[in-house]
Amino acid sequence: MEPKEWMMNKQTVLKNQKLELLKKQAEKEENELCNSLSENEVFDYMVSKLNYCRRKEVFSCQDLNVNIRCGDICYIDFGHSYLFEIGYLHFGLILSIQRGKVFVVPITGANSKVIYGKDHIMQLGKIEGMSKVSACYLNDSKWINSSRIIDVKAHIPVDSPLFLAIKQRIHEGIG
Repeated sequence: MEPKEWMMNKQTVLKNQKLELLKKQAEKEENELCNSLSENEVFDYMVSKLNYCRRKEVFSCQDLNVNIRCGDICYIDFGHSYLFEIGYLHFGLILSIQRGKVFVVPITGANSKVIYGKDHIMQLGKIEGMSKVSACYLNDSKWINSSRIIDVKAHIPVDSPLFLAIKQRIHEGIG
């Protein structure tokens, strides 16, 4: 069955104890997916899956002894992604913290061939604590549970021109 059909028939599936059929289909399709991916992609997929299994019930990163503040650049598990979305393990800049959630803008190593002339990508230059020149994906900014944060790697002061420029670009993109 297609996922939409499973969703539409959820009560019937659960009532008739057909959940095993769904699990078998999902496992089969996941195996087919993994067989079609490169080793690097399978690695990222599986690490993200392990993180989900171990962290899905964790309220916040503080429960994992990771202390954060606005302006921190963290290594984050963004989870599975659809086409043209950030996914798996990437860096992200914390713009706001609210009740166990953080608003982050994903950061990646900048490749001038990829980022030149794209409004949704903001070049950041070399940030102290990062090993590469960086860029952020403004249109992939989102709220996440802070338990997705693996580690803090660097910091951009919240009163710095760079941090304020990123926030301004995010506000412009939303509004």
